[in-house]
Amino acid sequence: MSLHSFQRHALPVMPWKNGGGSTAEIACWPPGSGLTDFGWRVSIAHIATAGPFSVFEGIDRNIMLLEGDGVRLRSRDGQIDQLLQKPLQPFAFSGDAAIDCTLQGGASSDFNVMTRRSQWRADVQVLECAAAVAAAPHGVLLALRGSWSLGASGQRCDAGLGWCWTNADHGWQVAPQTSDAQLLVVCIRPAEAARHAAPAC
Repeated sequence: MSLHSFQRHALPVMPWKNGGGSTAEIACWPPGSGLTDFGWRVSIAHIATAGPFSVFEGIDRNIMLLEGDGVRLRSRDGQIDQLLQKPLQPFAFSGDAAIDCTLQGGASSDFNVMTRRSQWRADVQVLECAAAVAAAPHGVLLALRGSWSLGASGQRCDAGLGWCWTNADHGWQVAPQTSDAQLLVVCIRPAEAARHAAPAC
């Protein structure tokens, strides 16, 4: 298993070709894969201007506002019309859809998870209480606010810090250490695996 920590604001940033924003990639699988051959990809996007989203055929997407005024997503076939203006509310949609994104004010930062539908599925949630995170072969933890304890090993995760693991089942016993703590949890499992119930606060 590969398990490593990261700092959100130290992630490498890649400007978009159209100049409308940038992406900071947290992790992708398999290692070294690109935008056409990844199995899954987790990143943070900074959206600065309105414009179309790239179409990713065969990909399931999950997006969540982190900071900023938010965006509105509308598909050209009229089936999707979603306002992302409340932070930390995951929204799942198909990457096959042709979607236009408009800003609801200034720029925003958004958390993004993409999984190849035939191979993987992702569960995305934000915790504010102690919980058992069921084992998954891939995943990401990111402390959004406050401080968290990550199990009996004594690992601590403060705001802006995260952990990513790949290629071996790993579960967590997480507990907030401050009253304002919020922890973003992404668990990525094979597409055929049964869905686990989300921990309840």
